[in-house]
Amino acid sequence: MSEFLNELNEAQRAAVVNTEGPSLVIAGAGSGKTRVLTYRIAWLLSQGVSPSNILALTFTNKAAREMKERIARLVGDKYARYLWMGTFHSVFSKILRQESARIDYGHDYTIYDSTDSKSVIKQIVKEMGLDEKQYKPGMIASRISMAKNNLLSPVDYAGNRALIEDDKRARLYRMQDIYFAYNKRLKQANAMDFDDLLFNMNLLLEQNEDLREKYSSIFRYILVDEYQDTNYCQSRIVKQLAEPLNNICVVGDDAQSIYSFRGANIDNILGFRNMFGGAQLFKLERNYRSTQNIVDAANSLIKKNEGQIRKNVYSEKEAGERLHVSAHENDRHEGEFIAKTIQQGKRSGKAQYDGFAVLYRTNAQSRVIEDELRKLGIPYRIYGSVSFYQRKEIKDAIAYFRLVVNPSDDEALLRVINFPARGIGETTMRRVLDTAHRADVPAFAVVSDPQRYALESAAAAQKKLTGFAALINSFREQAQTEDAYVFAQNVLKQTAVMSAALADKSAEGQDRYDNLQELLGSIHEFSDARRQQGEETKITDFLAEVSLLTDQDEHLDDETPRVSLMTIHAAKGLEFPVVIIAGLEEQLFPSAFAESVREIEEERRLFYVAITRAERECYITYARQRFRNGQIVFSSPSRFLKDIDEQYLDRSGEKRTIVQPQWQPSWLQSEWRREPEERPMPAATRKLSKTTGMQPSADKKPIETAFAAGSRVRHATFGDGTVRETFEENGNEKIVVRFDTKGEKTLLLKFAKLERL
Repeated sequence: MSEFLNELNEAQRAAVVNTEGPSLVIAGAGSGKTRVLTYRIAWLLSQGVSPSNILALTFTNKAAREMKERIARLVGDKYARYLWMGTFHSVFSKILRQESARIDYGHDYTIYDSTDSKSVIKQIVKEMGLDEKQYKPGMIASRISMAKNNLLSPVDYAGNRALIEDDKRARLYRMQDIYFAYNKRLKQANAMDFDDLLFNMNLLLEQNEDLREKYSSIFRYILVDEYQDTNYCQSRIVKQLAEPLNNICVVGDDAQSIYSFRGANIDNILGFRNMFGGAQLFKLERNYRSTQNIVDAANSLIKKNEGQIRKNVYSEKEAGERLHVSAHENDRHEGEFIAKTIQQGKRSGKAQYDGFAVLYRTNAQSRVIEDELRKLGIPYRIYGSVSFYQRKEIKDAIAYFRLVVNPSDDEALLRVINFPARGIGETTMRRVLDTAHRADVPAFAVVSDPQRYALESAAAAQKKLTGFAALINSFREQAQTEDAYVFAQNVLKQTAVMSAALADKSAEGQDRYDNLQELLGSIHEFSDARRQQGEETKITDFLAEVSLLTDQDEHLDDETPRVSLMTIHAAKGLEFPVVIIAGLEEQLFPSAFAESVREIEEERRLFYVAITRAERECYITYARQRFRNGQIVFSSPSRFLKDIDEQYLDRSGEKRTIVQPQWQPSWLQSEWRREPEERPMPAATRKLSKTTGMQPSADKKPIETAFAAGSRVRHATFGDGTVRETFEENGNEKIVVRFDTKGEKTLLLKFAKLERL
């Protein structure tokens, strides 16, 4: 027996050496799954199996590379280099190039990535004369991908009544026509997209018995990693390649099946023993990662799922701390708690910053957490996404605000003039910029009055430009008079930025919509805080603050230990000494979109994945109030907290929270639940001056108050200062104070709460 087997526990060794016939290895979290796969291949090689007869399929190139390196260390590189090891797509691509003539492709076919695919779809939609806002390339690509993963050709798709009815409900009446045209376009270009690599591999095997026998005889031993993440097409291919020997070993954990939105089918792993009769079942139940309390808490949670292969994961580490559950008045307080917990944890030596991870259900949740980490100077890194204020949809929205406030901002103009699509192309904008440069004026001046600057473009293009200028101009008085939150809501609604995100029903589209709602939440929060201090809340003030926020800490040294922020989906496969899981609330986690038992069980598996990322400590937080979908919602704790046995939870953090109704300014109390189009709009805005600068606000009227100019006053936040003037503007009484340490500020008199000295 090879010496490396001594490094395995009894269950691992059994899964490694029993290589004949079908095998299902259920590997609990932290149980050494990768080690078993690696050592099983090494064992096969040590028993004289040729590396060219072993096929190992993974989901990432990184996993394949690391496994091959481990195998080389165990048995030597001369064996490892000849293994058929790689991702499904990379291995099948090699086979398809060798056999491409069988499916009427050239061997030098091109592989289109997602950007290429969306570009083709966009062109087809345009040629068909369809509305690009309705037929979004990303959404169409997602539907085509799901069809191919379920082995539905365009003909099959057109004959599937359920899919056609679903398309009708989504107002995608030409979906099947786009699918036909898309596949035809790819074939003409001798190209395949990523899903075609799977679809065509299955087709190759189904339609060519000789090839199926050829590759079955080559791949005498097949191993598949993360089998719970396979889709229907992948499972069909694997079955065809495995027959008739059926020396197939799949490794995975049904409790960590969390990618149904990508096409993953948990039934593949749950039904493996039915598909391969007589399959051996091996359970890896010892967790080497986490403390006993963390493992036991996760076990008690996942036992509530009906659809699973039962196992009893255990840990032989110390008992450790119970999972800390804390409730917070709102999401801001939750963010403060998270930041302070990390700060205190580092100071006490629990871990360096890179030993902490904050996990959340949706990307939009990161915004408040990022803000609070920045306040304490805690470095962080966003995994699987980008910093909140650097996300495209957020930069687009802020660019609209910037352009309204400062029409001379050419960068903001270029970013949003054709977003959402208005038919203003690059050629038109190049001419606008050239004309603006010759006239030495901002580009918006040309957009506002193309005839005045003799812009060389068609009348239709000029009409679109002036229409856009009129839209921006309609917001200009609002920027001066409206609260920042009301202004932002109006802009995002009337420019169709919000509706464009809402119309995209893909997971990415929902993320964008959630992020925009979170941006509105941050503006509302900003306005609320300033009003309580007696300050004005205009969009210019918010822009000044957020521009400083986005520039902060962007250039930290790459070697700086940083806190990891990520969605739970992005955290799968990772581990950290301390994990904080944020937002355990109904309608958020589980998601409001999870309705069926099957969907709820996947959400529960997602929570299981989150808990089992923790090595030593796990914190779970939730907020009683959260700003979502344009309003403050009162939240209840997630049902999943009740699924965990109480003996594994420390709930002392819930008892410290005393919830008071959140303060709302008078304007919000009366208008809060009204849609933007129902709110009274301001009078027609003034035309821009020649320099496109902002028009002055309404005339100020001096007023007499108890605070005469020159008197000394004290403010609870800004300290001592000297009154400069008091006046009325736009129906509001205001006072200008030059504070000794905070500079000059204009405050709303009724909220300022000033004390005379």
